[in-house]
Amino acid sequence: MEELRYILGGPQGGGLETTSEVLSWSFAKSGYGILSDREYFSNIKGRHSYVHATVSGTAIPFHLSYPVNLVGAMDAETVFTHFQEIDKGGYLIYNKDEDNAKFDSIPSIETELKMRLNEFFKANGIGRTLGELAVYLAEKRQINVVALGYSSLLRELQQEASVIAAQASRYVSSILIGSIASLVGLDSSSLAFGLERRFRSGEMLEHNKIFSKIIARHIQTFSYKRPNLGKSSLNRGKMVVASGNDFVAMAKLVGGVRFQSYYPITPAADESFTLEKYEKVGGDHDLIVVFQTEDEIAAVTSAIGASLTGARSASATSGPGFDLMTEGLGWAGINEAPILVTYYQRGGPSTGQPTRGSQSDLLSSVFASHGEFPRIVLSSGDHSEAFWDTIDALNFAEMFQTPVIHLVDKFLANSIASTPMPDVSKIQVQRGSLVKKVGDEYHRFDFSSSVSPRAFIGDERMWYTGDEHNEIGHIDEDSENRIKMMTKRMDKMNLIEKNIPEERRYALYGDKDPEIVLLGWGFIKGVAIKALEQLRNEGIKASYFHIRTFVPFPNESVVSIFRNVGPERVVDVECNYEGQAGVLVRLNTGYQLKKRIVKFTGRPIYLNELVEATKRILSGSSQEVLSLGA
Repeated sequence: MEELRYILGGPQGGGLETTSEVLSWSFAKSGYGILSDREYFSNIKGRHSYVHATVSGTAIPFHLSYPVNLVGAMDAETVFTHFQEIDKGGYLIYNKDEDNAKFDSIPSIETELKMRLNEFFKANGIGRTLGELAVYLAEKRQINVVALGYSSLLRELQQEASVIAAQASRYVSSILIGSIASLVGLDSSSLAFGLERRFRSGEMLEHNKIFSKIIARHIQTFSYKRPNLGKSSLNRGKMVVASGNDFVAMAKLVGGVRFQSYYPITPAADESFTLEKYEKVGGDHDLIVVFQTEDEIAAVTSAIGASLTGARSASATSGPGFDLMTEGLGWAGINEAPILVTYYQRGGPSTGQPTRGSQSDLLSSVFASHGEFPRIVLSSGDHSEAFWDTIDALNFAEMFQTPVIHLVDKFLANSIASTPMPDVSKIQVQRGSLVKKVGDEYHRFDFSSSVSPRAFIGDERMWYTGDEHNEIGHIDEDSENRIKMMTKRMDKMNLIEKNIPEERRYALYGDKDPEIVLLGWGFIKGVAIKALEQLRNEGIKASYFHIRTFVPFPNESVVSIFRNVGPERVVDVECNYEGQAGVLVRLNTGYQLKKRIVKFTGRPIYLNELVEATKRILSGSSQEVLSLGA
């Protein structure tokens, strides 16, 4: 087996995230590459949640695909939701105590899904119960059904580990940990590492270790052939197993951020929660001040205030919060205040799909706030890029004294990946044009350069205002002054164009003489690169053009692609309705992308659907709208 693809499902708040983390750390410790994405409803507890993962021993995976080899179910709803996604010969782990559960009696299942299930069950002569479905899967679909009695397993735990009955239910999610570890043959030391990494010490750790052995005994009673990943051939160098949120947080810490503001919002808040763990790391001084504000207006303005005092500052938010930040963004623009806004994209408009992913905020970022002022807009495609893009964004903000917006998809933010340890010795902190001692004639907005020497509030006397101002900072609406000041600020774009090289703005992967070029950005990177490999195996030469910065835009390289390949062979691939990167391609180059592959369900683009959509485009289709994912 080249890779293992699995889904773990259960009720939100039922411990599924813990299960996923333990397995991810255990697989990584065994030397495998892992990517796991968490999908969940926008409620605190009860609705269906699932983790979709890819494990590989030959490459670090940055793609997800269907069908999966294994579904591990904490409850009946998981089986009813995901049984059609199991590949022939795959595995289903479920609780046989719920055999009498009926899909149309589960209140949390969406009405539309119940209607589809009703049609499927009638068409295939299946009764409405979980037990009857399990029989169908085993007999008709050749699925290896691993039916476990969860209640009897918990009673064994009570007896062998002296766990009191009232607390035994806390270990239901651990059944999936032990079952999967035993099925795929994870070595005991790697599983122990995963458990220790999560539970540290104490009775929870010991009980989980005992429970894993109990479950393994039961798994061994099944006579199915086990899924075999084989020994990993990956380089076992230092790896970090963490979410995209965590990689951004780590980069801010080592990149010199000393003030982070936020208002809690999904999926941005997890980054600030990570940073809060490092506010004090010994001694009397904070490593970083993390400030939770009353709203996003206060978040962005407090970060700007910290920036004016000389602190390297940032804020993190998502769509509705960024909407509130736009006036503050304009204030930072007119006052040439360096600030980083990490913008985690989720489904909109309005509250939209608060826990689902999207790439629909690109145009919002590029054109945010009224008036004209320079800004830089970056986007990350994987966890490593998210780390280094954060470092660059912090440097760019201070070098050019302008707001920087760093776009991160929810898919990237909430996915856990094994990634090589960043070489922090390569980090360079560039603070731009600073001045520590100046005379009484200090001009904060000196016309002599588009980037004026920056002193800090508290060191020197200076003025800041949201109105147009003169060199000193006093309000000044004179026409000639306005021309000078606007020209000074906007000339920064010429400086940015010269100092952020073209090769920093994009990456190109795949065949040099392709039949088709996929053009995309963000989390699409991983699945697109893997799709190239699969298309090549089918005799189709393809490449992927990955946009990393939208302001400044990689104009020359995009134009070169169109000229060399031809406009009819370039396909826009995005997780939004309009094809927003395509809009910017036309705005910046004059070329129009006439073929599109788009997805706006809130779920990521999966490998199998991207490959099939690409082949349909090659066969003459001009637009493919993707829909896979529960």
